[in-house]
Amino acid sequence: MVQQMRKSITALAFFLLPALGMAQAPAPALKLKPDAPDRYVVVPGDTLWGIARRYTDSPWRWPELWGQNRDEIRNPHLIYPGNVLVLDRSRGTLAVSSGPGGTVKLSPRTRAEPVSQAAIPSIPPSVIEPFLTRPLVVEPDGMEKAPTIIATQADNVVVATGNLAYVRGISDSTDQTWYLYRRGNPLVDPDSNQTLGYEAVYLGTARTSRPGNPATVTITSAVQEVSAGDKLVAAGPALPVNYAPHAPQSAIKGRVMSIYGGLAGIGEAGPQSIITINRGKADGIEVGHVLAVYARGATVHDRGQPSTAKSAVIQLPEERAGLVFVFRVFDRVSYALVMDITRPIAPLDVVQTP
Repeated sequence: MVQQMRKSITALAFFLLPALGMAQAPAPALKLKPDAPDRYVVVPGDTLWGIARRYTDSPWRWPELWGQNRDEIRNPHLIYPGNVLVLDRSRGTLAVSSGPGGTVKLSPRTRAEPVSQAAIPSIPPSVIEPFLTRPLVVEPDGMEKAPTIIATQADNVVVATGNLAYVRGISDSTDQTWYLYRRGNPLVDPDSNQTLGYEAVYLGTARTSRPGNPATVTITSAVQEVSAGDKLVAAGPALPVNYAPHAPQSAIKGRVMSIYGGLAGIGEAGPQSIITINRGKADGIEVGHVLAVYARGATVHDRGQPSTAKSAVIQLPEERAGLVFVFRVFDRVSYALVMDITRPIAPLDVVQTP
């Protein structure tokens, strides 16, 4: 029962035609920046994306810098602080230096390292780690299926860290740690006007202190007020996100539905903001995909034409606004981290294969 409830929270089951999966034309040759360094020493805090950006304006094509396909470094425990990267300008590729005059082919290998020498990640992990296990999407009927707080300690209107709450719907669960949430803004597909689901507003965490129906839970953390009617979902292990950034292999086109944490359809996103996209697993989106964002072209009137003429209304072309990295994928919805922008990203902007 709880497994079914969890599935209803963390997956979407909607009927919407997927984006066209047209074959993508071969990518042009990777261009190096004129000021790309011949040698670079990897330091703690570096990311695959950040290093690639030093060498090219197409950082999602990271594997090509190593002359490899993306599957060879899909889980790239390969580059460590202290490594010296050497650029071969004639081939447009990077290698790890093995000492004076020598390089080492970058390939998967077993390596024992102290914690401080962990391999560098694809993107800044601290920004997205809180979103890797929390419920982010609630399908329309998911609220009714989820475990629910029915009463609070001493019948308080709201409870905080250390207080008790009483929950129905988890009596048969072996899970001990729970996330608390309530339904937030609707996620409306701008193309179909269909509600794909609702954002799950994260409230805090709880731990089962006494099983039963109702069960008793202790609030272990609270970032917002918790009250009767709020919902629970079992906390799971963090999802791996150490993937090499890469473009989709087929043509994908969708839209930005919302800026996470903002009002529905309102707000703008800058670097390291999180956005929701109206495309997901069913449309071919996967963790690690990099998408280009294009700002909507405005509709203007040509003052040189009569105001009644159809030609007087002109749709300006879309302009590229930035790049985003997909880190969490549901069936019809994805979450992406804004990596680079030339202008703020807004709801209804277009996302597509770069």
